[in-house]
Amino acid sequence: MSVASAPKNIFQVGLKLWLILLMVQLSNMLFGMTITIANVVLPQIRGTMSVSQDEASWSITLNLVAAAVATPLTGWLAARLGWRALMFGTVLGFTISSFLCAIAPNLESLILFRIGQGIFGAPIMPLGQAIILSSFPRHLQPTAIVLWGVGAVFGPVVGPVIGSIMAELYDWRAAFFILVPVGILTLACTWFALSGHNRGERSNFDWVGFFALSLAIIALQLIFDRGHRLDWFDSHIITFLTIIGLLSFWVFLVHCFFAKNPFVDLRIFLDRNFSLGTFISFVMGTLAFTGLVLFPSLLHDLREYPDSLIGILVGSRGFGNWIAFLVIIPLTKSAPRASLSAGLLIQAYASFMMAQFDINLTNFDIIWSNVLLGFGQSIAFTPMAILAFATMPKNKITEGTTIFTLMRNFGSSIFISLSVLVLLRSTSQNYSSISENLSLFHKGHNIPPLPSIWKPDDLTGLFQLSGEIIRQASMIGYINSFHLMAYAALLAAPLAMFMRLPQKETKV
Repeated sequence: MSVASAPKNIFQVGLKLWLILLMVQLSNMLFGMTITIANVVLPQIRGTMSVSQDEASWSITLNLVAAAVATPLTGWLAARLGWRALMFGTVLGFTISSFLCAIAPNLESLILFRIGQGIFGAPIMPLGQAIILSSFPRHLQPTAIVLWGVGAVFGPVVGPVIGSIMAELYDWRAAFFILVPVGILTLACTWFALSGHNRGERSNFDWVGFFALSLAIIALQLIFDRGHRLDWFDSHIITFLTIIGLLSFWVFLVHCFFAKNPFVDLRIFLDRNFSLGTFISFVMGTLAFTGLVLFPSLLHDLREYPDSLIGILVGSRGFGNWIAFLVIIPLTKSAPRASLSAGLLIQAYASFMMAQFDINLTNFDIIWSNVLLGFGQSIAFTPMAILAFATMPKNKITEGTTIFTLMRNFGSSIFISLSVLVLLRSTSQNYSSISENLSLFHKGHNIPPLPSIWKPDDLTGLFQLSGEIIRQASMIGYINSFHLMAYAALLAAPLAMFMRLPQKETKV
């Protein structure tokens, strides 16, 4: 589309494009909420269904695995079914799965319906991004991506807030019920917004590539999620999964190089912008979700905060997102590479601030650092999405957004697992180092400044002192995890400067 015939600003676009924007916002928020909402209500699920933490966590793990496996299907399904049929079907399936989660009678059925959420929800973000990039002229894409990102950013942030409030007022089932009306509204928008995109192209499906990639994804996801529970390579299960994952990925790569119509066209990685953007997307995934997982457990276990307050404090990141939306459009248009680098550096600084926390952290500390993290996240998100596809042909955008989203989700799940590993290992090591000299006969424990309740002269005092050591050791573990977030952001920040700028649209 030429600049002369295109609308000059977002307010001049037609009703159809506005419906598309509303549709992708709602669908993104819908999918984003379910990622974090389950983490908040997991303790209630454990209590209601009388299951262990490890058993209940399968509802999180298998949801992520299902989403990871289904995400690569987006490109082929979009070509086969068309935008309208795919988006309507995936939102419908997701909404039904959410309703079934809310009425699940036992853990087994809940896990099954959570898998359904993952499968149906997987195409939502890559398809929405592809629709935005294909429907809007290049000069309006930064604005459109910002509006699309409202749902992508706020879904994971709003999820803990709404989930904690609904769980506290009613129970955990209400947190899933709240997704249903949002899904129905999204279905209505989808039906009208994409009425002109209901026909797709027929294409052959590469079953070998799909199954090889799926096995590799499943193995990798389970390794990082279950590795710390099973003591990594001391476990035969983890060793077996590693072998299966490596062999499957090798088969996938070889097949893609020699197949006539491979499941993933690896030539898209020859595009420098896309390759760098995909890696940065991986890092952004780590920064987007790791804090949302770490903070609830930190505040609940170490500070004994109520669920409703935890949701509000963690949700303060959304305020930073809103502030960024006021400046991100002109920044993306004038200096997208600098904006992307600055956003990553801001997130690095916010993570370093979190790494300075101690056991006596205040609400202001939590709010300020999360606001800054949210601000940096939004500053980086839009230019990242624009630059990654700036030099890619339109016929490759849907496939590209699929891989882009997959890597972002991988980044979040893998980094969450690594952060949990760092937390557990650090807690164990620091507990040992702090308590190794703890003894009833150690004179240093009887110094006057030591609170009397910590005097290890009886079992009660010794138990209370041990509990405080666990708190301090755990806090060091959280600090180490925040350091990991900061280093990841610092690593990715310089890469933005090597990306090519979008070409100017030609005037006619």
